Amino acid sequence: MNNFFLESILNKKLLSHQYNDIVPNGLQIQGSKIVKKIITGVTACQKLLDESLSRNADTIIVHHGYFWKNESRYIHNMQRKRLKTILSNNINLYSWHLPLDIHPQLGNNAQIAKKLNINIQGTILPHVFWGVLEKVTAFEFAKKIEKIYKKSPIHLHENTSRYIHRIAWCSGKGQGFIKQAYNFGVDTFLTGEISEETIHISRELGINFFALGHHETEKDGIRSLGEWLNKKYNLDVTFVDIYNPA
Repeated sequence: MNNFFLESILNKKLLSHQYNDIVPNGLQIQGSKIVKKIITGVTACQKLLDESLSRNADTIIVHHGYFWKNESRYIHNMQRKRLKTILSNNINLYSWHLPLDIHPQLGNNAQIAKKLNINIQGTILPHVFWGVLEKVTAFEFAKKIEKIYKKSPIHLHENTSRYIHRIAWCSGKGQGFIKQAYNFGVDTFLTGEISEETIHISRELGINFFALGHHETEKDGIRSLGEWLNKKYNLDVTFVDIYNPA
């Protein structure tokens, strides 16, 4: 498949034109004209680049790419090595950020709902979803998360109700939306990261809070995108999970 054609079909699928993002979405670095073997991953880190080379991939698709709005414009050290690896090996690098968080079927938030059996009701903000759970205690839900993700979440539960029903969630770095979630009327909020002030907000508002890790909440979107490409276009796509506990 032509590399620019691949960009066009994914831009269309992910509705990229709808989002004003802080990073360019699409083909960030042009490589081989013909796409034959694709590696997908969460972040275009050096380990993912090296793994792609070892697998003879000509294309990499990630959720976290390069050229962020507040990123330094100087190409030094780590960034120089990454770019040299990509350019010297004629690799295509694609990245989709917000479009892959928000997509109603393939997106990170949709995949969280699918895994945890949350009945999606709508959104509080474009990237903050809300839904309902079948009757369950907060501790039972924590155990469910641990079983499904093979990882114990951080769970804040001081001054909260025993049972939970209305939940909001935002993949990645979404802890800053806990107040909006509470004001909307949910009893539980789930995201990837946690900040110092999150402890106090959860405690004082009496809202259950779950943090599962930025990486953990954002690997299923890029994986599902690769699976869609393989099924729809019969492309050779392999998801590579570079370990990241954060």
